[in-house]
Amino acid sequence: GFDDIPEGIARPGHFRGVATIVTKLFNIVQPTNAYFGQKDAAQCCLIRRIVEDLDMDLNVIIKDTIREKDGLAMSSRNAYLKPDERKAAPIIYQALRTAREKYQADPGISASELVETVTSILQ
Repeated sequence: GFDDIPEGIARPGHFRGVATIVTKLFNIVQPTNAYFGQKDAAQCCLIRRIVEDLDMDLNVIIKDTIREKDGLAMSSRNAYLKPDERKAAPIIYQALRTAREKYQADPGISASELVETVTSILQ
């Protein structure tokens, strides 16, 4: 289950809490559509699973992640980053974006070359 993935291990009870609160909210509000940001991929999967398992008449729509000008995903959790962490955080997205661009330019590129690209940017 969700408690066995890295985020679930690092944040015990997090996904159970999300499931409870979202289910209560959906039952009270009874929306037609619910929109979630793609950056919380595991949470999006959980919510889709809840809606499906409970036969809720609801469309779960996943939207692109909204980012700061430097590429960091917008999140209230960014407030917890120390200044040096905040400065370094966008580099992860930049590295992944560079790897994606290389793959799109050459779909035959090896996985090890893509890993090397990301690693070199992160160092």
